[in-house]
Amino acid sequence: MSEAKMVDRLANSEANSKRIQVVEGCFGAAGQPLVIPGRVLIGEGVLTKLCRKKPKARQFFLFNDILVYGNIVIQKKKYNKQHIIPLESVTIDTVADEGDLRNGWLIKTPTKSFAVYAATATEKSEWMSHIGKCVGDLLEKSGKAPTGEHAAVWIPDSEATLCMRCQKIKFTPLSRRHHCRKCGYVVCGPCSDKKFLLPSQSSKPVRVCEFCYLQLASAGGGTGLGPRSDSYSRSGSKFNNVSDDEDEEDSSD
Repeated sequence: MSEAKMVDRLANSEANSKRIQVVEGCFGAAGQPLVIPGRVLIGEGVLTKLCRKKPKARQFFLFNDILVYGNIVIQKKKYNKQHIIPLESVTIDTVADEGDLRNGWLIKTPTKSFAVYAATATEKSEWMSHIGKCVGDLLEKSGKAPTGEHAAVWIPDSEATLCMRCQKIKFTPLSRRHHCRKCGYVVCGPCSDKKFLLPSQSSKPVRVCEFCYLQLASAGGGTGLGPRSDSYSRSGSKFNNVSDDEDEEDSSD
């Protein structure tokens, strides 16, 4: 039986509905409802997500239309900080092995992009295959084209001891790291004291580095705001079910 036919057969089965109810229950009242007609739980597993501060274990659930992940509180029983990513907007790309980080790939969306790593090469292959199949099926059914624009993958804090733009300011407890929302670089405050409206990421202007600000402003796209580092908004993105740090500079995720 083909995967597509299997998904169709499971879509309205009682067993599938119960499996999704269990996942929904593990997220508790703070999570979004997951049981809807036609939704199928394809698979689940623990992946290492490359977060801002360090790699962290996260529980992932792949459905035929969405990818859901959250923090592990009690394995198989309780998760929090639920994030839901519509698969229609996802593109995946493999990541080369480097040091301890092996078997990885990028999950890219217009709102947020990040790297994840599986325990084995086989797991990586299976995850990428199933995600790709689900995305392909959704696009075929909707007639939509694949998403062309994606948010930058943030470079981890540990990769930069100096500002990646000016190459002068060294990061210290007083000179904090910031991330440009356009290029993902780790930059200092003076090199990222401007904001620019990136509609795919937020309904409000977000922090960008000087280099990206000049490029965006000259291209005439969106709305740029001048230096406002003293009043930088921490209210975060409206897409809070997708953003892992909700635009907070202090977040470790």
